[in-house]
This record gives sequence, C-alpha cells and structure tokens, in this order.
Amino acid sequence: MQGIVFNANYFLYFDVGMTEYLRALGYASAGENVLEFFTVNANADFRGSAVFDDMIDVAIRCQRLGTKSMMLAAAIFRGDELLTDGSLTYVHAEPGTKNTMPIPDAFVSRLLEFEKTPPERK
Repeated sequence: MQGIVFNANYFLYFDVGMTEYLRALGYASAGENVLEFFTVNANADFRGSAVFDDMIDVAIRCQRLGTKSMMLAAAIFRGDELLTDGSLTYVHAEPGTKNTMPIPDAFVSRLLEFEKTPPERK
C-alpha cells in the first residue's frame, strides 16, 4: 500500500467534474434536459498525489468543441498545487440508439456563453 490515491481514481474525479460541468450548464444526468455523451478518449498527467482525506478541487473547461464531439480539459488541485491534469473527449449520441449525432445548438450556445475562454471550434 502506497498511502496515496490510486491513479485510476483520478479518472473518476474527472467524470464527477463532467457531471457537475453539465449541471452548471443546466443539463442533468437523469430525468429531463439530458444529453448523452460517451467518452472516447481520456488521458492524464500525474504531477502529485492526493492522500486519504485530502480536500481536492476538480476543474473542467471545454477546450475544443466540434460538431459531434467536445474535448474537456481537466485538472485536480489540492489548494494551489496541481496534482493531475488531462483531457476527456466525449461524443454526443442519440439517446437509446447510441448513434452519434450533432451536439444541439442550444447546448452549444449555453456552453459558449458559460466559458470565460472560448473553446477552439472544430
């Protein structure tokens, strides 16, 4: 036992960040106003380690926005210390069929209004 958070858990933290990001945009993970996104790529660079009972912050922002996908930049901090950063690429899909489809214009508009730094458009 190394006494630190296992590296795979940082992806779980990134996913929680994505859920909260969608919530901040006015979209839910269940019920009404739900969008289906599937992770197609995830990466992380580990720069420090969290330990049991650390208070950490997860930061998420849209870095690149395409027609059917978006890439989120993610970072995890303990205070001012950057512990882990990475990115997650999500593809938007039709609920039920899982077929890819364009991200709705209303979501794109809300995201662009929300972000302080506009994402790269693809």
